[in-house]
Amino acid sequence: MLRPNPAVLRRLVDEYEALAAAEAARGPAEQNPRARDLAYTLCVSTGTRDVKRALEAAHQWLAAAPAPAREPVAPMAGRRMPATEPA
Repeated sequence: MLRPNPAVLRRLVDEYEALAAAEAARGPAEQNPRARDLAYTLCVSTGTRDVKRALEAAHQWLAAAPAPAREPVAPMAGRRMPATEPA
């Protein structure tokens, strides 16, 4: 089974958990459409049919994922490096 990019999976989990916490604080009401979409996407991404299992799988995969690569440093376009004096 293909696994989603860890950075994408992390964003899905973080957003879903934030929305779920906000909904829990408001009390029982109709679920936010965005939370439903995220739950569906998490289930599809993890090959599960239940959001609780999807979150469990996502957390396990994220724990086992390699550390994220550092952002590449943007080139200094149009800038010149200061001249160094000869030794």
